Amino acid sequence: MNPNILIAGGGIGGLAAALACARAGCRVQLFERASAFSEVGAGIQMGPNVVRLLHDWGLQVPLAGVAAFPQRLAVRDALKGSELGQLPLGERAQRLYGSPYATIARSDLHGLLLAAVEGRDGVQLFTDTRIDDYSAGDAGVSVTFGAGAQASGDGLIGADGLWSRVRERLLGDGTPRVSGHVAFRAMVPQGDLPPAQRNADVTVWLGPRLHVVQYPVRGGDWLNVVAIIEGRTAVDDQDWDQGATQSQLLASMPAACAPLTGLIESINHWRLWSLCDRPPMRGAWQQARGRVCLLGDAAHPMRPYLAQGAGMALEDAACLGALLSEAPADGDAVPAVLQRYAESRWQRCARVQARSIRNGEIFHASGAVRWGRDVAMRMLGERLLDVPWLYGGGIRQQS
Repeated sequence: MNPNILIAGGGIGGLAAALACARAGCRVQLFERASAFSEVGAGIQMGPNVVRLLHDWGLQVPLAGVAAFPQRLAVRDALKGSELGQLPLGERAQRLYGSPYATIARSDLHGLLLAAVEGRDGVQLFTDTRIDDYSAGDAGVSVTFGAGAQASGDGLIGADGLWSRVRERLLGDGTPRVSGHVAFRAMVPQGDLPPAQRNADVTVWLGPRLHVVQYPVRGGDWLNVVAIIEGRTAVDDQDWDQGATQSQLLASMPAACAPLTGLIESINHWRLWSLCDRPPMRGAWQQARGRVCLLGDAAHPMRPYLAQGAGMALEDAACLGALLSEAPADGDAVPAVLQRYAESRWQRCARVQARSIRNGEIFHASGAVRWGRDVAMRMLGERLLDVPWLYGGGIRQQS
């Protein structure tokens, strides 16, 4: 019998895991606690390391139908408006890394993955079903739901996000840490913006204790904007969809240049969430134990300053699927596969976590550090902005 894999969480990471495990020949049962499959949030940047995986999974055509493929990343001074540096994307990313750089609405990526697993043989999707507890042993793993019902399998993947119940049960290492940074986000049709505010590039505005990122999504028809500010203005650290106002955001960046202020003033509806993370992983033991493993934000939640949170979840899923496809089609092989998965993933994810934290410090720098950053960016922009070890690394899996 092929292994039966249980998955907690139906977000981007959970659906990617379901797809990868199904492609490896496993039977899959995925449990989502919400009453329907949906995704909260605005946009996602996907480097070539991530786009390559989606292409390998046979999703190149549907991805092209919903994503945008910017040709350039530009870094600008949030106070003066001047350009500090730029990185060509487009053809350069394709040539160097074998896949393009893409930007996409979170809901579109979620919908693309959901369509890929719905109706697939061997995959069962359950909503309104929260895993409250589990027990694991030599014979398998069983999960318990709120009403006392149970399900059994050969392995459990905790893909239940930042506030993961599976992680709490597996590691017992407390709640995520609050970064002290908050993110304002908005996504609007480009046609609703003044012509000067429309943008086909990825543009990053850097200022003291803040930065703003804007990029196209939905084939370029919409613009995604995220402003990250140092300060505690969120009401609930666990709520990813709190209301916010334009005036609240503008008050947080009083010295911003006219072009950036104009962009903010052109958008009336904003949402807000508090950024939380965990320290970089310290070993494989934090990602898998026995028949249980963690994936995505449940394993390595990170700050968004390298734009790789969703990317690392997709890489996790691809790695796990590749290892399962190489293993004997036997549930007894699952613990060894999960250990190999953790050993393969934890160091790369820890490096991305650490780099994300450092990027945030550089993005938000002031004084002499800010001055040195700007000088280096003007002289070495392309070399500083490219990340070959990230974009050229990761998982490679044939379709």
